[in-house]
Amino acid sequence: MGLSIGIVGLPNVGKSTLFNALTKAQNAESANYPFCTIEPNKAVVPVPDPRLAKLLELVGSQKIIQATVDFIDIAGLVKGASQGEGLGNQFLANIRECDAILHVVRCFENDDVIHVDGSVDPIRDIEVIDTELILADLQAVERKAERLSKQIRADKRLAPQLDLLQRLTAHLNTGKPASEMEELRSDLGAELRKDLLLITFKPVIFGMNVDEAALAEDNHFVTKVRELAAARGACAVKISARIEEELVGLTPEEAQEFLASYGVSESGLDLVIRTGYEMLGLCSYFTAGPKEVRAWTIHQGCKAPQGAGVIHTDFERGFIRAEVIAYDDYVKHGSEAKCRAAGVLRVEGKEYVLKDGDVVHFLFNV
Repeated sequence: MGLSIGIVGLPNVGKSTLFNALTKAQNAESANYPFCTIEPNKAVVPVPDPRLAKLLELVGSQKIIQATVDFIDIAGLVKGASQGEGLGNQFLANIRECDAILHVVRCFENDDVIHVDGSVDPIRDIEVIDTELILADLQAVERKAERLSKQIRADKRLAPQLDLLQRLTAHLNTGKPASEMEELRSDLGAELRKDLLLITFKPVIFGMNVDEAALAEDNHFVTKVRELAAARGACAVKISARIEEELVGLTPEEAQEFLASYGVSESGLDLVIRTGYEMLGLCSYFTAGPKEVRAWTIHQGCKAPQGAGVIHTDFERGFIRAEVIAYDDYVKHGSEAKCRAAGVLRVEGKEYVLKDGDVVHFLFNV
């Protein structure tokens, strides 16, 4: 499994600029007019993890394979997108299967960069996008309810599902996202969520796009978005799309020095990915051998057989046991053989819960 993040926002808030920077590839056109992105952009981005380089050094592997994040950037949404205005709504299907939403919000003043509504107001902008995403979900729910209304004549067992859909319709019509409807967290609600892929049930990261001056010290736009995010239980991260572009092509050492000159220690890429992992309860375990050192993404609380299944379903079906070394122990002792001799290599069974940084060797029946 991996992490997938869909990028949404109004036109000209810096979405495409940020996408270019985050993916280190200029494959999303960035221009100072609405609807410059007319096809959904997708890119696979490696997850930065310095532990992999250390394991490579200790094990003597030939290469590193990092965990990855899929970023999906769609055309800017505008008021009325759900009714056919602009170009964004036709691409919403591309982010329905994402794990999380990165909502890019403009938090800087610049007369040279046109705002689609004529002025900078991040709270207003957020409300516009929220409304369009709610309306897009409402359309999907109403279509599903209409189909069920016909099917229920032949199968009365569908009544509870139709009832929940009707209540969800009423909920969305109040302007509230699906995530605020507690009944969707039931078993029946989980089935509907899986079927409908509700956008407004997904966790949200507000990406506050700022100028260089606001990187180190929040401006009043950032303060307002942080307050809104806190009230909603959402995450908010401060980024500068232009600064991220400057980082492209720099060595890690140069990038750290460049970021430090602006009073920050972490790039937008690292911050967004780390926030996404934390928000979704994800972590990584490692496999290490002569050919490669590799990171695998799992949910926190994942047991060993399910973790093995991330590599291959046969590993889960035929799971026997797992040989596990904590990352810190591996670094301390320097090799698998020394860890075994020191007694820190553990043999774990089906009930073992994998931990972030575990170096694991699975044994299984074919």
